[in-house]
Amino acid sequence: MLELYNAPQSTCSQKVRLVLAEKHLEFSEHKLKLFQNDQLKPEYLKLNPNGVVPTLVHDGVPIIDSSVIIEYLDEEYPTNRLSPSTNKERARMRAWLRFFEEVPTVAVRFPSYNAAFARHFAKMSEEEFQSLAKSKPLRDKFLGEMDKEKGFSTDKLMQAEASIRKTATRMEPSLAASDYLLGADISLADFCVLPAMIRMEDLGYEFLWSDKSGVVAWLARMKRRPSYKAAYYPGSLLSEQYPGIREEHQSKRAAAFGDAA
Repeated sequence: MLELYNAPQSTCSQKVRLVLAEKHLEFSEHKLKLFQNDQLKPEYLKLNPNGVVPTLVHDGVPIIDSSVIIEYLDEEYPTNRLSPSTNKERARMRAWLRFFEEVPTVAVRFPSYNAAFARHFAKMSEEEFQSLAKSKPLRDKFLGEMDKEKGFSTDKLMQAEASIRKTATRMEPSLAASDYLLGADISLADFCVLPAMIRMEDLGYEFLWSDKSGVVAWLARMKRRPSYKAAYYPGSLLSEQYPGIREEHQSKRAAAFGDAA
């Protein structure tokens, strides 16, 4: 019995849904409403003390952290294996996973919060916002650095863009030579980074990799897979939840970066 506690728009949740779909695994889905703080309720914190999504529960045992979850699923259900067969190749895959966790996974949070999530915080008093930030077991420092009215600074957005550009540059040699990051066969590495790239594309940042033909072709290839359609069901994209968000965000970006220049 597999149960997934997640949120439709969460990139880390999307990562796990992609792997579940690719491996044709059935699961029971619990959709948490993050802006109603479902992830901070005592019953959920018993499953995941970090207070974030996703959490996979397998036969009553919670598994937390999206990259841990996808490796667990691949080891527990070896059909349609998404990890290489040799230790050296698995090490190469895990090096990609660590890089994606450290660089693009972190980077997408800044434009995402500015574009979509800041509007929820703007309605709060400063005391309410600070109290919310402090209540986050894993994101307290991150949220505490955000201005509830303006979002994150232009410097933070510039750093985020640089991180996504760095990611595309790192991926390009592999994808110029083969269909997927590890070669001819798709792996967990491809699914680990895909949600970050989809999120940035959804917010209008595809110009950060438009000159990387291997990355462009890979992204189109990944979006044609049945697992993509299954994982990205209606409501998974920010542009579906917030109509016009792409244009609105890029307009604000242009104004802010013009001032920064």
